[in-house]
Amino acid sequence: MALKTQILGYPRIGAKRELKKAVEAYWKGSISPDELEKISSALRQTHWQKQKDTGINFIPSNDFSYYDHVLDAIGMVGAVPERFGFTGEQVDLDLYFTMARGVRPGQTGAGTTQAMEMTKWMNTNYHYIVPEFQPDQQFKLTCHKPAKEFKMAQEMGFQTQPVLLGPISLLLLGKTVPNFEVLDLLDNLLPVYEQILKEIQAAGATRIQFDEPVLALDLTEKQRAVFIPTYTQLKKAVPGVAFQMTAYFAEYRENLPIVMQLPVETIHLDAVYAGNELEKVLDILPADKSLSLGVVNGRNIWKNDYKTSLQQLRKAVDRLGTARVIVSSSCSLMFSPVSLVYENEMDAELKNWLAYADEKLLEISDLARLAVVSDYLSDPVYQANQAAHDARRKSPRIHVPAVKARRAAITPAMTQRKSSFQQRIQQQQARLNLPSFPTTTIGSFPQTAEIRKNRANFKSGKISQAEYEKFLEAEIKKVVEFQEKMGLDVLVHGESERNDMVEYFGEQLQGFAFTENGWVQSYGSRCVKPPIIYGDVHRPAPMTVRWSKYAQSLTRKPMKGMLTGPVTILQWSFVRDDQPRSETTRQIALAIRDEVVDLEKAGIPVIQIDEPALREGLPLRRSDWADYLTWSVEAFRLSASGVRDETQIHTHMCYSEFNQIIDAIAAMDADVISIEASRSKMELLQAFVDFVYPNQIGPGVWDIHSPRVPSVEEMVELLEKAAKVLPPENLWVNPDCGLKTRAWPETIESIQNMIAAAKIIRQKLSR
Repeated sequence: MALKTQILGYPRIGAKRELKKAVEAYWKGSISPDELEKISSALRQTHWQKQKDTGINFIPSNDFSYYDHVLDAIGMVGAVPERFGFTGEQVDLDLYFTMARGVRPGQTGAGTTQAMEMTKWMNTNYHYIVPEFQPDQQFKLTCHKPAKEFKMAQEMGFQTQPVLLGPISLLLLGKTVPNFEVLDLLDNLLPVYEQILKEIQAAGATRIQFDEPVLALDLTEKQRAVFIPTYTQLKKAVPGVAFQMTAYFAEYRENLPIVMQLPVETIHLDAVYAGNELEKVLDILPADKSLSLGVVNGRNIWKNDYKTSLQQLRKAVDRLGTARVIVSSSCSLMFSPVSLVYENEMDAELKNWLAYADEKLLEISDLARLAVVSDYLSDPVYQANQAAHDARRKSPRIHVPAVKARRAAITPAMTQRKSSFQQRIQQQQARLNLPSFPTTTIGSFPQTAEIRKNRANFKSGKISQAEYEKFLEAEIKKVVEFQEKMGLDVLVHGESERNDMVEYFGEQLQGFAFTENGWVQSYGSRCVKPPIIYGDVHRPAPMTVRWSKYAQSLTRKPMKGMLTGPVTILQWSFVRDDQPRSETTRQIALAIRDEVVDLEKAGIPVIQIDEPALREGLPLRRSDWADYLTWSVEAFRLSASGVRDETQIHTHMCYSEFNQIIDAIAAMDADVISIEASRSKMELLQAFVDFVYPNQIGPGVWDIHSPRVPSVEEMVELLEKAAKVLPPENLWVNPDCGLKTRAWPETIESIQNMIAAAKIIRQKLSR
């Protein structure tokens, strides 16, 4: 008899991004709430049916979200910040979206409310809405989504396992205003969770999955100490309901003894990222607990190696028996695309190496069966899996000797600028002749429907390359003329030729492959299609020089060349798993270095190498940070250090806790760093103050993840805050991030306000 099976969550967006399209239509007022619910209900039914058809025993519910699962939890417990004016009994859909975006559906422009902050979920590229807590925070049950979705599934014929973000992680992943001990709120929060659990139990649920991802983080003694009493209290509220405790992406380490003492029936182990803990878990797992073993990687797209997974599963079965082992995904499959069925253009060799979410369901089912088959080595399914892995290892498309030789020839001198920042900045200022508080943007301008249509027409062969390039030149010219008219100081070409800041470069680098429908959720309705790094990476030809050089020819103002950094390209791709990530990053860095040098030769005076994912790539445990930061900073410097002193190197980072890695940021030695700062009201600058950061900084004054237009006064206030804590001569004025997702009307108004704010702050400080 096969082992029991489960997944920890399924992609929400739909195989063809149906949820994205429906949500955005609702925001525009094109569809009603009932129509949005009808579409989302059909999606959930499809997802549950797929799992049932592939033999998944414990099917999750409440893993679906219109925007973000943490925002769902915020709405569920009534933790709505005061600025949203919530006084009702229920958090409705419009308030829910307003918290995320700062505007109500159908509303744009100034005068709306500042959205809640976003930051990265653990060390992934998924952004979650950050809870905000006050010292006197009150909680109440203001959304019944978990029970509602369970009942929905039940009516459709599915018995599901509801998924809840645990109360301790909800608190610890939030922010406190003002700063206080957030766990002091736990006593107020737990009665609401008890109500939620009782509703779920009353609906007929017999199992509940609690996600407490903070158990994979460094916790204090006080934080660890609250777990047992918390779950003891919750367990008493719903006797007879089985609990599963779930964490992922790293080992439990010193948290493991606490986990083993929790009053839960099942403990999950991420066997992909914490497989080295399996032996210890098997030694100490209490006899009344089962083990959910996450052998199928929910974060990557490579076919599971049945040999390795079966070794883990069979070891667990030998020790625990078949009744106490559940075959699982390592984490939710929301980090994986939906199905390979929709990859019609991918070559057969590469496709045979991959598994998306639907294929991972089949892998889990296969492993559950093979784990209890005595002669599994002769099983055709097992043999086909091993043949695919053997073919991948031997494929000549993976290994390029010249790339490996160049990587081996890297010297320390290649990672150093010729002179110190103090010497460089004088030469750069003489060349650029910029005013105080120089203004710029982060790189991209709105990707209009016309741009997307022409790109699609070019890819499908409906227009020629010459026609497409003529269109792009016209778009670049419009963007340059707009920036000159607005009065920006350092211009960009707008990136109209780019589909995505990583995919665009991957398409021109060797060692990358691309998908038609490999979409994953980044935040809200924002979906990305990460490239696949399958082999050694190198640059056969310049990638951006043609467009930056053309843009510079249209203006006397300095043009900024725009590149994506090696760590971000790595983090935002599906990365090969047959060599260390550090090696792949160095290969990418050499390719970007070549592009930087070519941009300089083409006369581009400012080059921005974006690294928004540098913080995101940190291992979850601090003891593992040093090695990662060493090679990631080295990769950035390798990409940036081939230019002369008078060429100014910028980088951009967003949604980062800079105080934790400020030494590494300084070690990158970028001349200018631009950062997200508007949602936090410049709070993130404190890291640069405490460290006495020596180089120049552009703290964002405009939150581009919301359609809201910030006022001039608001931007001036933010700049004044920045100028009080950092040398004014070191400050730039810019948005938080690129403008690709924004519409032109709000972009025009916001840039006008930003430039007006820069002029005001110059006048104020000159006095």
